[in-house]
Amino acid sequence: MFGSLGLPEILLLVLIVILIFGAKRLPEIGRGLGKGIQNFKKALKGKPDEIESTSKTEEKEEEA
Repeated sequence: MFGSLGLPEILLLVLIVILIFGAKRLPEIGRGLGKGIQNFKKALKGKPDEIESTSKTEEKEEEA
């Protein structure tokens, strides 16, 4: 119940953001958030590869 936002809450948040930043800066803010989310997703996808390469390197060092 407390974790979900309904339409009135979302509209209130949008109104507050418009009042704080202004309507002209909203696209810029949206682009920045989108790029941040995209970079975060890329970083999460890259983690398993990094973990595998690190473990393979450690195995090779132990063999030597």
